[in-house]
Amino acid sequence: MSKPSFTAYQSILLIDDDDELSDMLKSYLETMGYEVTLAPDGEAGLKLATGIGNFDLILLDVMMPKMDGFDVLKKLRQTHLTPVLMLTAKGDDYDRILGLEQGADDYLPKPFNHRELVARIKAIFRRLDLGSQVKQQQDLVINGIELSVSKQEASVKGVPLTLTGTEFSILRLLMVNAGELVSKEDISQQVLGRKLMAFDRSIDMHVSNLRKKISACCNDEKIKTIRGSGYLLRQQS
Repeated sequence: MSKPSFTAYQSILLIDDDDELSDMLKSYLETMGYEVTLAPDGEAGLKLATGIGNFDLILLDVMMPKMDGFDVLKKLRQTHLTPVLMLTAKGDDYDRILGLEQGADDYLPKPFNHRELVARIKAIFRRLDLGSQVKQQQDLVINGIELSVSKQEASVKGVPLTLTGTEFSILRLLMVNAGELVSKEDISQQVLGRKLMAFDRSIDMHVSNLRKKISACCNDEKIKTIRGSGYLLRQQS
């Protein structure tokens, strides 16, 4: 099996209490060129994630002893914006929605195909690479929202927004296309790096989180929903 070309992003923390699965995933991901650290429970995982590890991505299981994945994510997001891919129970919409509401970047239902996992990982790392490549682009100021591509920061009327990488990428895409409809399919392809699947609410939840954070800074609606189609960033309120 040929290894992919390395990027600057390859350090992964896997937090899962299934030792057999964790060992198998670690071996598989390492053959793909990634550096994988294992944590056997949520408590140990949170300690590593917020310590000196400085991981590029966290794979986070939901059901674990000592501290479940939701609690880990909630505490992690208080201090860190490290991309998180949640590993959820197959068919459990509640787990997926709650994970996205609390700041997960994406989710993958168990059991999953290893190639699908790698595809999701690569999509997240491609987004990080894109963020690095566009740092020299001009910053954006539209309808009271300021977005600094070089600093990967955003604010509304001078009030800083604390955004995950996925939320930042969605906001940037909407601002680049301000006043125009951006379809959910385009957002999924350009931000999550995958086709939009039927009944997939990932984009809806990310935009909902983005709206809440913007609304906390102002009263007017910045992002308009075009029912059944996508979203539009108003050029002026």
